[in-house]
Amino acid sequence: MNIYFSGIGGVGIGPLAEIAHDAGYSIIGSDLAESLITKKLRQNGVTISNSQDGSFLEKCHKKNPIDWFVYTAALTENHPELVMAHSLGIKTAKRDELLSYIIKQKKLKLIAVAGTHGKTTTTGMLVWIFQQLNIPISYSVGTTLTFGPSGKFNPNSEYFIYECDEFDRNFLHFKPFLSLITSVDYDHSDTYSTTTDYLKAFRQFAAGSNKAITWDDQHSATFDNMVQVTKLNHLKIDPNIPVVGNHNRRNATLIQAALKELEITNDINSILGSFPGTDRRFEKLADNLYSDYGHHPVEIAATLQLARELSDHVILVYQPHQNIRQYEIRNQYTNQFKLAEKIYWLPTYLSREDPNLPILSPKELIQNITNKKDITVSNFDDNLWNIIQGAREKNTLVLCMGAGDIDGWLRDKLCQQKSS
Repeated sequence: MNIYFSGIGGVGIGPLAEIAHDAGYSIIGSDLAESLITKKLRQNGVTISNSQDGSFLEKCHKKNPIDWFVYTAALTENHPELVMAHSLGIKTAKRDELLSYIIKQKKLKLIAVAGTHGKTTTTGMLVWIFQQLNIPISYSVGTTLTFGPSGKFNPNSEYFIYECDEFDRNFLHFKPFLSLITSVDYDHSDTYSTTTDYLKAFRQFAAGSNKAITWDDQHSATFDNMVQVTKLNHLKIDPNIPVVGNHNRRNATLIQAALKELEITNDINSILGSFPGTDRRFEKLADNLYSDYGHHPVEIAATLQLARELSDHVILVYQPHQNIRQYEIRNQYTNQFKLAEKIYWLPTYLSREDPNLPILSPKELIQNITNKKDITVSNFDDNLWNIIQGAREKNTLVLCMGAGDIDGWLRDKLCQQKSS
């Protein structure tokens, strides 16, 4: 089978391309930007174009007919490559449809990690445990890893571990052997118009699972009267798990229950204690400087709690994500920031926006925050970088959070510092 990946260097499509390549499929693709994934795929002989005007796709199809054109939800209906794929009569599909197909074709048992928060770290922990126990595993994680590629197919594996995202209803493409549902909080209003719609999708996901494990806390009623769902007591998080952060110990406790379900009886605490983490999930970039992808009030509170386990002095640099999302969560910004001594609030990162919605100002977003006096409205400039540097030198932990370009800005500043 010949598969074309549009956006092959992205965190969603890239791992899938790696999996398809490992699984023996013929793959090609395109991406406007270079990334670690495109570089690695090129090294493995994959042809990738930096043009997406449709001409490369047409040329490839004429040379060797393409069976699937795989693209992300971010691709617009009038995107030149998607338009070209339709005109050539090529089957088009989003990434999860192809992954579901591969899992079925290779007769793998799917272990799916779903939830509003904690998916990436929980998936990464599971992959790490399987690797350390020398159990062959195939997997896909929605970030880069320090201990392996983002996506991998192992022909000797029985299971496929997957970070199963609810955005665009992606997770409904799958029928997992075992599901872990880390948490449920309303999100992705561009896909789910109401909380009820969001919860209904999670119930549908659980109903499609052979077995599911979750918690008996907020929104657990979503899974009432479902024989395949096991609810863990949210008060019984294992305190002996040697990882930092209550939310990480919670996710690790969920993993313990999952491994028991899989009849894997090894003591995993020492393995969890050596877990190197995943990129952009409380990732240490330098001394006293951490980057985190979190951009929801629940994630902010959880990550600040983690930070305070490591330091008595924490400042937060926060970049809100998507103006459309800020309309949904602005009233939820209340006491989540209390563990930060100072907060530097950046302009909202704009992506997939409704042009009819006025951009909410920082002043509008912070009005309900209990420690509003500790907030300074800031920008990406030398002044902010000097503040970060000064705090680090005073042995204050600096936590930079957001799903936009804050991480790239930090890395650029560190590179400039090293080269000067």
